[in-house]
Amino acid sequence: MTATTATTVVTGLGIAAPNGLGTDDFWKATLAGESGLAELTRFDASQYPSGVAGEVPGYTAEEHIPSRLLPQTDHMTRLALTAAEWAVEDAGVRPDELPEYGMGVVTAASGGAVEFGQRELQNLWSQGKEYVSAYQSFAWFYAVNTGQISIRHKMRGPSGVLLTEQAGGIDALGQARRHIRKGVPLVVSGGVDAALCPWGWVPQIASGLMSTERNPARAYLPFAAAARGYVPGEGGAILVTEDAESARGRGAPRIYGEIAGYAATLDPGEDPGSCRLARAARNALADARVAPGEVDAVFADASGVPALDRAEARALEEVFGPYGVPVTAPKSMTGRLLAGGAALDAATALLSLRDGVIPPTANVTEADPEHRLDLVTGDPREADLRTVLVLARGHGGFNAALVLRRPA
Repeated sequence: MTATTATTVVTGLGIAAPNGLGTDDFWKATLAGESGLAELTRFDASQYPSGVAGEVPGYTAEEHIPSRLLPQTDHMTRLALTAAEWAVEDAGVRPDELPEYGMGVVTAASGGAVEFGQRELQNLWSQGKEYVSAYQSFAWFYAVNTGQISIRHKMRGPSGVLLTEQAGGIDALGQARRHIRKGVPLVVSGGVDAALCPWGWVPQIASGLMSTERNPARAYLPFAAAARGYVPGEGGAILVTEDAESARGRGAPRIYGEIAGYAATLDPGEDPGSCRLARAARNALADARVAPGEVDAVFADASGVPALDRAEARALEEVFGPYGVPVTAPKSMTGRLLAGGAALDAATALLSLRDGVIPPTANVTEADPEHRLDLVTGDPREADLRTVLVLARGHGGFNAALVLRRPA
C-alpha cells in the first residue's frame, strides 16, 4: 500500500439523531418520514422568536457514560462518546488489539460545548470563581470530542478537529481520508453537536436565518415555496473509516461504502449569489473520477433559507442540468445539526447505498418550481444506487462535497 493508492472505506456507524437514537431507530424513522422536530424543551424559549428544535429522544447519559466522566462532559460530548462507542462496535473494532498509534480521531465542531460553558459562567457570575468546575478548562473546548474519544479508546494516532460549521462533518471525513492515504489504518471521524441552550440559541437567532414558525410541521421546509429558515437540532454521526486492505485483513464484518471523492471551497462573501458550491461538487466528482451522469442521488445541504436554497438549486442545475438527478434532504426530519449535520447526511447516504432507497424530504410536498429540482418527497424512492453526492454549506462561506460509492 502507498499513500496514493489507499482506498478509504467506512466500516462502522454510530448515530444519535432527533428522530432516532441508534442507527436502526434512526433509519426506520427516516424511511417512514418521521420527524424529530418539536417545541424546544431543553430550556424555556417562549420569550425568543424561535422555539422549534430537534432534540435527541430518550437519551439517559448514565446508561451510556461511565460515572467518572459525567462531571467533566457536556451533553454534546456524551452523545459523541456514545455514537463513537456504537460505531466502533459496529465496525467490529477491538482497540486493545490494534496499535494505539495506528488509530486516529478527526471530528467536526462549531463552537464547543456551550451548555457546559454557560452553566460554569453562570456559576462564576452568580457565586464566584470557587464555584466554577475545574473541568471548565477543557470541557467546553471545541476539540473536546476528539480528545475524549481518543482517550476512551486509546487512539493515539494523527487526530484533529475541523471548524467549518455545517460543512464540518464532510471536512472531517476528508481529513480522515488524508490520514489513511498517508498510511494510518483507521480513523474515527464525523461530528456530533449540541447547542440547545440560550448561549447556543441566541447567536443563531442573530444570524437572521432561523425559522420563527412555531408549528414544527411547517418550520423547516427546504426547497419549498413556503421555506422560511432553518430549525436547529442536536446530535450527528460518528463513522469508522479504514484503509480497505487493512479492514479486510482484520475481518471487518461489513463495508458500507467507499469515500471516493472530496472537495471544499470557500465563498468570497456572504452574498448567496457568490456560492461556489458547484465548484466543490465538480471537484469532488473529478477527485472520484465520476461524471455527473453517474451520480444516482444528491443529499443536499438544504438550508431552508430561500436565498440559500436558490443558490444551491442553481449549483445543482449547473452541475447536473434541470431535474438531472434525484435530490433529497432527510435533515428536514432532524433540523440542521451544526457540526453534526453533514456527518449524519453522510451516514444516511451510506445506509441508502446499502438498501437501495432514497429517503424523502419530510413535510415538503413539492419543490418550488423555480428550483427545477427532482426533489424526493412523500415516500422513499427505490433506486439502484451506486454513487451518491453529499453537499454541505457552513456559515461563513464554507462549502464541502463528498462522493460515496457502494462497495464492489
